[in-house]
Amino acid sequence: MAAEIVNPRSESKTGDTEHEGGAEPLDSFDPAFALHRGGKMAVQATVPVRDKDDLSLAYTPGVAKVCSAIAEQPELVHDYTWKSSVVAVVTDGTAVLGLGDIGPEASLPVMEGKAILFKQFGGVDAVPIALACTDVDEIVETVVRLAPSFGGVNLEDISAPRCFEVERRLQERLDIPVFHDDQHGTAVVTLAALRNAARLSGRALGELRAVISGAGAAGVAIAKMLVEAGIGDVAVADRKGVVSADRDDLTAVKQELAGFTNKAGITGSLEAALEGADVFIGVSGGTVAESAVATMAKGAFVFAMANPNPEVHPEVAHKYAAVVATGRSDFPNQINNVLAFPGIFAGALQVRASRITEGMKLAAAEALAAVVGDDLAADYVIPSPFDERVAPAVTAAVAAAARAEGVARR
Repeated sequence: MAAEIVNPRSESKTGDTEHEGGAEPLDSFDPAFALHRGGKMAVQATVPVRDKDDLSLAYTPGVAKVCSAIAEQPELVHDYTWKSSVVAVVTDGTAVLGLGDIGPEASLPVMEGKAILFKQFGGVDAVPIALACTDVDEIVETVVRLAPSFGGVNLEDISAPRCFEVERRLQERLDIPVFHDDQHGTAVVTLAALRNAARLSGRALGELRAVISGAGAAGVAIAKMLVEAGIGDVAVADRKGVVSADRDDLTAVKQELAGFTNKAGITGSLEAALEGADVFIGVSGGTVAESAVATMAKGAFVFAMANPNPEVHPEVAHKYAAVVATGRSDFPNQINNVLAFPGIFAGALQVRASRITEGMKLAAAEALAAVVGDDLAADYVIPSPFDERVAPAVTAAVAAAARAEGVARR
């Protein structure tokens, strides 16, 4: 029924989705295909065009007056077009969910999904844009040329380490918010959950030592945000072990990472780093042995966020950890990016921010953590995406932080 309401085209039974050889249509047996038939979104007018008078205002000749005014005063584009309320969701299809490099066409269902989450949870319109290029220069130039139509750019599912350079260069060239959700959305929600876990245990962030499994987009961003927030220490491990200054195989991104993490100077394996650690954060998709989890500090926190298979299964984690979180919706404490990005962009667009700063992201994490309030418990350190308080709280906090940091333009 939900598919029929969202997309009445799901009842169509054309041969377009049939397997070769006359097999049953895909959506005849799978509700996911039924829901996706024809796409999950559409463009809808916000003004009526009922007669020639409406037409003359919405289009020619009335539209010419507005165009001329914007040509004379470019800032009017924010008031008389959709620019200040719409985000481009941009991908090259190289790191899609857990599917990897599946290409731009195959990424579109995910980008459409992201766009409807923007609207559902933040009231922000979004347009999915899948690019048929993977070269950093080409991605940057393409997005720069598209930017006049949008109030912000959400980079999505672009593989590391290219994603870091793409974001940095776009931030340098554009005066609108550019935000790589795989990095910063994950980091914001992780920090919010960790703040509440620490509060539950009566400890401050500065008393905690964390270990992150995964030095890709999410792992690097989480490490940066935890350091900004005042974590006691954090070490990051990749496939070859802990990222440390003594390694000679580090990329430029990991060299930078080694410069501000791992104050304890830990070397060797992830398992070695976990001994005595207060926090495990998994964004790698690997598996951590129970024996390693057992060596963590008493009252530890395990955030095993790989999907669909957490690095540490919750049943195992609960044997040793005081708080357990995953990336899955069927366990308590889901670390879900949808808690962050709709409100972050809504707040940034509300004040026409020129960029999203570290202070704005920290404010988003604090606001998200505060939603839990006095209901804080081991199985409730982060609110549900369907909690109606989430988006308004994050939006208001981000808008206030943008004004405080001088990047708001209204």
